[in-house]
Amino acid sequence: MLRYAAICLMVGLAGFVDSIGGGGGLIALPAYIMGGIPVHQALATNKLSSSLGTSVAAFHYLKSGYMKWQYCIPSVIMAIAGAFLGSNLSLGTNEKILSLFLMLLLPLIALYVIFGKTLEESTESRYSLGATIAICAISALVIGFYDGLYGPGTGTFLMIVFSGICHLTLNEAAGTTKAVNLTSNYISLAVFIYNGQVFYLLGICAGICSMIGCYIGSHSFSKKGSKITRPIIVCVLILFLAKIIYENLIKIN
Repeated sequence: MLRYAAICLMVGLAGFVDSIGGGGGLIALPAYIMGGIPVHQALATNKLSSSLGTSVAAFHYLKSGYMKWQYCIPSVIMAIAGAFLGSNLSLGTNEKILSLFLMLLLPLIALYVIFGKTLEESTESRYSLGATIAICAISALVIGFYDGLYGPGTGTFLMIVFSGICHLTLNEAAGTTKAVNLTSNYISLAVFIYNGQVFYLLGICAGICSMIGCYIGSHSFSKKGSKITRPIIVCVLILFLAKIIYENLIKIN
């Protein structure tokens, strides 16, 4: 029971982090796996809890007028396709291979979190409306695929693309990010549910904590929010990486 309570607390913290600057999955998914949940079940259950939390943040951004439908609708459609393909590929991947993939990927994400620039309001002129929509949609397809396959960092990657490449305002980027992330979460969750991978009781309890965290975070949204989250994410990544290395290298020997 204590390990499940710890998972719920970590997922609540992840919701707070994710609603501000993205990257909450970098805390939540390691929490599930460090709590002893098998990789595929951890991915699936994390989708349930993160879907509940992201729904709260998405509703707040929708109500605040941050979601511009000319960007959101094409991006959401492409995210559906990407997440469906990614989650099916994830289920077909051997758990051992998936663990080794995480071991290689985590140091790269940790380096980005440490040295990446804080998101700033773009001062560059936008592309034409058609070009901006096209870039948003293609990005949603690619990152939606990643979200279905693995997931953590999806919100951060989307914010970087929408604000830094598409030159949306931070509010527009945040709104579009939540629309895409919510879509890819629910599509992936549906695939995992169909394949019987979701740990419902833990996912719902953790999801309630995620909703609370997302509510607090989304109501204190700030472009400086990522500075708050960096130390937390880095610490969790280091612990998670150490656990994976131990289980895949040291423990075998």
